[in-house]
Amino acid sequence: MAQFEPIWALGLMSGTSIDGVDGAMLMTDGQTIHAFGDSHFRPYSKSEREVVEAAFGLWPEDDPEIIAIAEKVVRNAHCEVIEQFPDAQTVGFHGQTVAHDPKGGRTHQIGDGAKLARDAGRQVVWDFRTDDMAAGGQGAPLAPFFHHACARQLGMARPVAFVNLGGVGNVTLVDGSKYSPEGPDSLLAFDTGPANAPINDLLSARLGLDFDKDGDIAAKGIVNTAVLEQFFTNGYFLTTPPKSLDRNSFSELDALVKPLSVEDAAATLTALAASCVYAAQMHFSHDPYRWLICGGGRKNISLINGLKQRLGGSVDAVEAVGLDGDMLEAQAFAYLSVRVLRGLPTSSPTTTGCKAPVCGGIISDAK
Repeated sequence: MAQFEPIWALGLMSGTSIDGVDGAMLMTDGQTIHAFGDSHFRPYSKSEREVVEAAFGLWPEDDPEIIAIAEKVVRNAHCEVIEQFPDAQTVGFHGQTVAHDPKGGRTHQIGDGAKLARDAGRQVVWDFRTDDMAAGGQGAPLAPFFHHACARQLGMARPVAFVNLGGVGNVTLVDGSKYSPEGPDSLLAFDTGPANAPINDLLSARLGLDFDKDGDIAAKGIVNTAVLEQFFTNGYFLTTPPKSLDRNSFSELDALVKPLSVEDAAATLTALAASCVYAAQMHFSHDPYRWLICGGGRKNISLINGLKQRLGGSVDAVEAVGLDGDMLEAQAFAYLSVRVLRGLPTSSPTTTGCKAPVCGGIISDAK
């Protein structure tokens, strides 16, 4: 395979928690991580969050006006982050997911990468999901190829699991002894189930809080095992991966925890997030010797304790191996942007279910 010079790429990420935009620099040739660079977080204001949240669940044809207003907010925020990184040679732009329907073969991320390239005066690589879904994939998760690169950079030749606990949880089982991430035995990745989203929604509705800091509220409650048992009758957990979810795929959770006190509801939803990761192991061909946790959930002590009680092998935040759990997804899109520039695959049958490895993305140059 041809050798390429590494470049500095900027990755951008705005997750379903709508807390803000992460920006992170990565030096890579699209295969090897050569260096991690600076990062920056640009929070959304309360009014911006409300505008973006109003577009959640909408498809392009549903309410073009609301979508257009939200798209402008998302694009402007991302443009402000790009301005912090004048040395970026390319930009990987994920956009803001507002709806995801893998069974229907469609996904919706707002954020026009061509307009962002024009506004920021930079080359932008974007729309990573469409080509994957056209090839029969679910369009998610997309970070696994970067997880593979991280494991190789860290010299992890034994199976290791990266668990991202955002609004939805996902897991990547990595065999770092394999050179190429698109190989049939290199990766297995899929969404595990709900993670922070139900907890955040509960606390927002009942207490006006954005999240359960350190898992303190959950720590005061008692887990309702009947709710967990009822929830795990959902056929999703037995479905063979790859598989992915929308943020609101399990909206029935609201009704299940409604009779509970806020403390018991938080404890139950936190235990559920940990149990979803535990249940994911039924699809593994081999057990990981280590679990590396990233995303906001790694700061929830009650959730981390729940994982440690349930999982074999060590459980640590990714910081334990020198990675940045706040910026890992942004770094992933920096990595993927360079793979797109090089024409390398960004997803595979074992990560999204596409029929063959896919290089997905649009390259928009600054006008």
